[in-house]
This record gives sequence, structure tokens and C-alpha cells, in this order.
Amino acid sequence: MLVVALCALGVFSPLLAWRWPAGLALHTWRFPLLVWVALALQVVALEVAMPKVLAASLHVLTYAVAFGFLWLNRRVPGVWIVAAGATTNGVVIALNGGTLPASASAVKAAGLDGELAFANSGVLENPVLPWLGDAFAWPAPLPLANTFSVGDILIVVGVFVAAWAGSRRIGTPRPTPDAATDTKTDTKTQTATDSQADVTMDTKTDAKTDN
Repeated sequence: MLVVALCALGVFSPLLAWRWPAGLALHTWRFPLLVWVALALQVVALEVAMPKVLAASLHVLTYAVAFGFLWLNRRVPGVWIVAAGATTNGVVIALNGGTLPASASAVKAAGLDGELAFANSGVLENPVLPWLGDAFAWPAPLPLANTFSVGDILIVVGVFVAAWAGSRRIGTPRPTPDAATDTKTDTKTQTATDSQADVTMDTKTDAKTDN
């Protein structure tokens, strides 16, 4: 929940500067259903009783689905940063059998239960790439106390970049296709007029020289 809350804060943070995340709100996202599929798989993996191997496989699959969505929308500013964070988490989870390795000290600081049958993050005996796991803690008794990873940090930073990169001042009218067309037409007309004026001036100069 900590990462989700910080991402939500990132999306709405431009409002603090009297701006709004127009780039995110107005962008036509490709295959947005993939986001809901990834979230649904995450809920099933964490909340539904099933063999640990199956839960771990679903957990890895959520990151694959999420990366697919990010790849399809890779031209949006900040998405590559989010993708880097998601990929980092996904690779480490896959290498550790479906669980993101967590630091014992971080888990203790956050006041988490380390005895869960399956969790998306947990203390492992021989973790692979533990420094890329949940090595940090937002400690209890702070709200939303939890552990987080380098990948989580990248995801949050990417969301902030995406929100601010396309933000606009509140009250700024949205450009319309007709206005854009008119602007292009006026620009072309002005360019043609300037070119004609240059030709006329050159002709007059040549005439004076001949005289």
C-alpha cells in the first residue's frame, strides 16, 4: 500500500503548484485493461489459498503483464523509469522463486508479520540479489509502515515524472484540432508572404543596380 499511496501522491502532486496532470489524464493509453489484469492477478496470488508454487508463479506473471502495458505505452515521459523499477522487482522476484527478498531488519522496523504462508515480500535464507529486494523500511508506527526496494523507488519517481512532464496550468484551455490547424495555416501563410516580400526586395535592388 505504501508504493500505491506514493504513486497516487505523484499523480496528484501537480495540483500543489496549481497544475493538473493533463498528459496522464488526456493520453490515450494502449490496452489499459492490462493494468486491471495485473492487479487482479496480484490480489489472487496474495489473498486466495493455493499452493505456494502457483501463488509465486502468479506473482511473477503480474510483473510480466505490467511490463507489457508499459512497453505498449513507452513513449509517455516517465514510463521507462517505471518500467525499469518494475523490471528490477520482477527479475529479483523470479530469481527468488516468486518472492521479493526482504531485509530482516527492514521487516522488523516496519512491524510486519514474517510468518505469512505467502507474501509478495519476505525474509529468505539465501536470497539472490538481496540489495535489490525490500532492503528499506518505512518504519512503524508511521502510517502505511512497510518495506520497499530500489525498484519501488524507481516506480514512484517515474510516476512523478510522468505526472509533471505533461502537466498544465489549471485554467489553461485545451488546444483544439481546429486551433492547431489554424495555427499551422497562419504560419504557412506568413512564411509565404515573407518569401514574396524578399523576392520583391531583391527585384527592386537588382533594378536599381542596373540603372
